[in-house]
Amino acid sequence: MQPPVVHGTAVDTSGGAQWDENFTKGEVQPKQCRDPIFALLGVTNFVAVITVALIYGPETFGDISVGTANDSKYGGVFIVLGATGGASIIVSGLMYLLMMAIPTFLIKLSLTFTIVISGILAVVLFMIGSIIGGIFNIIFFAIGICYARAVWHRIPFASANLKTGCTAIKQNCGSIIVSFIFVAFAFAFSFVWGVAFFSVYQKSCDVDADGKRVCQANYGTYFGMVFTYYFAHQIIQNTLHVTIAGVVGSWWFEPERNGCCGSGVCGGVTRACTTSFGSICFGSLIVAFIQALRALVNEARSNNDINPIVACIVECLLACLEGIIEYFNKWAYIYVGLYGYGYLEAGKNVITLFKNRGWDAIIADDLVGNVFFLLSIVTGLLMGGLGYFMATTGEVFKDIDEFDGFGKWVAFGIGILVGLIICSTFLSSVSSAVNAVIVLFAEAPSEFESNYPELSTEMRSAYISAYPGAL
Repeated sequence: MQPPVVHGTAVDTSGGAQWDENFTKGEVQPKQCRDPIFALLGVTNFVAVITVALIYGPETFGDISVGTANDSKYGGVFIVLGATGGASIIVSGLMYLLMMAIPTFLIKLSLTFTIVISGILAVVLFMIGSIIGGIFNIIFFAIGICYARAVWHRIPFASANLKTGCTAIKQNCGSIIVSFIFVAFAFAFSFVWGVAFFSVYQKSCDVDADGKRVCQANYGTYFGMVFTYYFAHQIIQNTLHVTIAGVVGSWWFEPERNGCCGSGVCGGVTRACTTSFGSICFGSLIVAFIQALRALVNEARSNNDINPIVACIVECLLACLEGIIEYFNKWAYIYVGLYGYGYLEAGKNVITLFKNRGWDAIIADDLVGNVFFLLSIVTGLLMGGLGYFMATTGEVFKDIDEFDGFGKWVAFGIGILVGLIICSTFLSSVSSAVNAVIVLFAEAPSEFESNYPELSTEMRSAYISAYPGAL
């Protein structure tokens, strides 16, 4: 198989990698349920959490009024969850509009953001006498500058990818509605899971001789509850990821299917929630298990039940493994969404694609990913500020003894968590579109040129500028 041709010129999308003659472009797979066992596990996870919330929730949260003297009532927690969750949806929408308006500026800003933070942390750590921490941040600062200089010329290509992805979503604006639905579902599940978690937490608490509540650490229960949360949110986020990949695939190959709620959008949602749901649950299960293990190690370390050095090593290893699998997953799910492959088969195609195209061709995704991270952080901080303001000016956590005067900081943490989750879930639709664009640009540039010549020319020019030896 020869390299793809655009405008009569062979385009080497490998970024210098050796072309494999045995490479076969992805093909639409027969409609059948993939990885059904994992689909069953995913559904069971949702049902289990809802069941626990329904059984024990009324007993624990029989009276959720604010200011009650009963310290087993956590009404304030859910008031903050509701306020920050609703505000997060609005702010996430504004962040999306901002990203579409000034993509190049945001890419440059996000690229310099981490460098500036490293520099500020280094100064602060030196001022408080933490020499080793300051030295490490100086090293990160220097590495960040070198990285920025190395990839700065690739920003136009990253911006072109972002513009193309946003265009695909805009021409299938129903995908934005779908994103809001998934965000709302993620928020609703967080609420239900919170009821289940606090209900289980209450069951492990006793009152000592002094009348104070004492809760014994049950790591098995803690791991199980945290795992259900991560598993569910991985499924929600990855289902959206696969849906958007399918929408972009339809936009790329079949422009006649474009529309607010056209067959491209409806087909993408249907496939993700039916035949490809098992594949989504497969990869989600692996990541959720690792995330739950990390949470368990952190909990054990905070309770001094594990050696700090051992905990640090284990957490570092788990973090590295999680990062590798998440990176693998997001590309595997593109093939799941585009062609309907099973999880493992899609993963094999990812490896083949990387082998043929090399890693340079997807560096733009890292640059665009910095934008999503920055906007999610900003949203999280804004929601944390909202939670802090509510706890400071109101009485949402006034009578909960466990918080012992730290209610405003608990509210701040809740706001940050809710803001990060909702914004990252919502913006993941754009991330998914960009990832799909990168894969399709490597696999099917001729169809892109035929259906969208202006965007194709812009991306091709930006690619040539970023990789002068590509043609």
